[in-house]
Amino acid sequence: MNKQPKYRQVADALRREIDSGAYSPGSRLPSESELSARFDASRNTVRAGLNLLVSEGLISSSQGLGYEVRKHEVFELNASRFENLTFPQNGDAYNTDVTNAGRRPHQTFRVELKPARDYIAERLKVEPGSTTVLRFCHRYVDAVPWSTQATYYPAWLAEEAPRLREPGDIADGTTRYLKDRGIEQIGYFDEIATRMPTPEEARLLELGAGVPVLLWTRTGYSAERPIRCTITTFRGDLNHMNYEIGDLSARVEAP
Repeated sequence: MNKQPKYRQVADALRREIDSGAYSPGSRLPSESELSARFDASRNTVRAGLNLLVSEGLISSSQGLGYEVRKHEVFELNASRFENLTFPQNGDAYNTDVTNAGRRPHQTFRVELKPARDYIAERLKVEPGSTTVLRFCHRYVDAVPWSTQATYYPAWLAEEAPRLREPGDIADGTTRYLKDRGIEQIGYFDEIATRMPTPEEARLLELGAGVPVLLWTRTGYSAERPIRCTITTFRGDLNHMNYEIGDLSARVEAP
C-alpha cells in the first residue's frame, strides 16, 4: 500500500512520464480537471502535486494556459576559454561562444555610473561608495533569457579608457579594447556560488519557482592592480560550466 500523500503520488506519476518522454519538452500537461479524474483526487490535491513539479523546475505554469513541460536546452560554457584572447574570436566572447555552438546570441545593453557596494569595492580595491562604471548586459541564447552580466570598472580606468563610459556596446569586447589601450588583463580570479534568485533576477531570466541561479564572479587583474569585477548570473536550469586545467590529452579519444 502506498503511504505517500496523494499529491506526491500524482507528482511521482507525472515525473516518471516526463522522464520517459511521454510528455516532451514544451508540451502541455492535461488540465487539472482531467488529472483529477485520472487520479481520483480533488483539484486541490492535483494542484499541490503540480506545484511540487513546478518547484523542481520540471514544469511551468501560466495563468489561463495550464502547465507546460520546461525545455532544457542546456548551453555548455567553457570558462577557461571565455575571454581568452589567445583563442580566435569574432567580436566579444559571448557572441563567439554562442555562435560557435550553433545557437543564436542576442543581448540588450546599458551603462551606468554606480557607487561601489562593499562586495565590489573589496574586489576592485577601491573605497566603498566610490564611483564605478557599470556595463550591464541582458543576454539570450535562441531568444531564451540565458544570463545577466554586470561588469564594474573603477573610475580611474574609465579616465584612461573613455569608451567604457559610452552607452553603446564595444564590438570587439572590452578586454581587447583595454589591451589596445595598454591595459592588459594578465590574470583573473573566479568565485562561483549558487542561491535562489531575487525577484528582479527571476523577472529578467524568466525563472519558474524552484529554479536557482549560478553566480560567477570574475575579477580581472593587470600587472599592477584589479581592473574590473564581472558578476554573471546564469539560469541554473539551462547552463553547464566547465574548466580546462593542465594537460588533457588523455581525455581526447584516440581516432
